[in-house]
Amino acid sequence: MISVSDLVYRYDGTTAVDGVSLQIEDGEFVVIAGANGSGKTTLVRHFNGLYEPDSGEVRVDGQPVAENPVAARTAVGMVFQNPRDCFVAATVGADVAFGPENLGLSHEDIDARIERALAAVGMADAREVRIDTLSGGQQARVAIAGALAMEPSHLVLDEPFAGLDWPARTGVLDRLEALSADGTSVIVVTHDLRDLMDRTDRIVALADGEIVLDGPPSAVAEELPNVDVRPC
Repeated sequence: MISVSDLVYRYDGTTAVDGVSLQIEDGEFVVIAGANGSGKTTLVRHFNGLYEPDSGEVRVDGQPVAENPVAARTAVGMVFQNPRDCFVAATVGADVAFGPENLGLSHEDIDARIERALAAVGMADAREVRIDTLSGGQQARVAIAGALAMEPSHLVLDEPFAGLDWPARTGVLDRLEALSADGTSVIVVTHDLRDLMDRTDRIVALADGEIVLDGPPSAVAEELPNVDVRPC
């Protein structure tokens, strides 16, 4: 479980997240929606200790993130909006392998994770390809594969579908649904809910750093346009 209690975060005196409290259960598929500047990316960057709150607390699996950010970063995988922020190796396979290698897994387990992750994003044949030769959409898929290969307890994806064509988008969504069904909590940060309304368990919408909607898609769909979110 990810638990957020009365979280406040400010940039140079401007409040970006204002007293947010939120719980995300294991296996829950949650969309955090909102317009640009609503605070959604700032919020999720507290889940693995990338940001430290001005006040309030975040716990991952019962443990305060502030006390053990390394444990939080192991439990919470994150895919950034700009995929270049995630790359640490020259080739696709080496980059996806980086995280599992640091977990001390066997070569067989690492290979299996790479194969599953690349297949999930439609890049099974790209293992030896150099990342700097890929298109922006392909780089986004590699970044997602790198997070999937870690098999974290919680997976956060910030605008993960930008630049993906329809087959790749569908493949990633299918993989996310399977992860959720297996007990991984999946958190997708987006302002565009196309293809998500029938897949997500819950939509949490932010505006001006506060939660303004929180519920299943059927309960909040009519109000989404009021917070500048495109429901379909």
